[in-house]
Amino acid sequence: MSFKFGKPALKAGLTASALALVLGAGASAQQYVSASAGFNFQRDSANSGSFTQDFTTGDGVAVPAGTVLPSGTPLGWSTEFDTGAFVSAAYGWRLQSGLRMEAEIGYSSSDVDTHTDVSAGGNPIGGADAAVLITGSPALGVTVADLVADGRGVIRNTSFMINAYYDFDLQGPLGLYAGAGIGASNVKVRYNPSDVDIINDSETVFAYQLMAGASYDVSDRVQLFGGYRYRATQDVDFNVNLFPATLDVENQSNILEVGLRFYF
Repeated sequence: MSFKFGKPALKAGLTASALALVLGAGASAQQYVSASAGFNFQRDSANSGSFTQDFTTGDGVAVPAGTVLPSGTPLGWSTEFDTGAFVSAAYGWRLQSGLRMEAEIGYSSSDVDTHTDVSAGGNPIGGADAAVLITGSPALGVTVADLVADGRGVIRNTSFMINAYYDFDLQGPLGLYAGAGIGASNVKVRYNPSDVDIINDSETVFAYQLMAGASYDVSDRVQLFGGYRYRATQDVDFNVNLFPATLDVENQSNILEVGLRFYF
């Protein structure tokens, strides 16, 4: 596992500043805990990367055995995901001004549905025999497209976020809210189509989210809420296990959730 933020000073500064605001709010604000669950609609990933050293192909039939792909040759494919699950828990403070600040931990998971559109050097290789991916291999009798279409795999996110919200007072039990958050997410990716180990690794990267929804006051201390989140991280860079290459995986989600908030 590696830890990559990108522009680390800026992002670490933003996170530290947000955390300081949360901690500083506690003395004059109403505290709460919340929990939510929902559906994670993981967006398709246009995986892209390149070979990290010269690679010699196996017998791809459509691609002759022994073809050398030089280091730096681009490769990529697309991955589609099934609908998955999302859960979160938070501890926060509500100010009289309508602002809320909270620290949150969240988890989401989505299985791979299928992989498509495999390319190398900018050329599609879905019609080549899958042996093209294994140096020295004879033809296997199955195409690259058929091998990866089997899908299999998963993407999981464990996120730690600092969130800021504004609650719109509608002069009744019903309210609206909007918010945003920044933090870090440990992203676990496993791509193993047809039980072929392509990627199996995790990395912690910068994450952010936007939220909007509605709430309903069940009582003075209990609030029901439901809403939408757009959550994303910077692209996650992984080493490929099958051949010498790295691959950037896109990680974006649309999330629908319902939950309860308890004030004290």
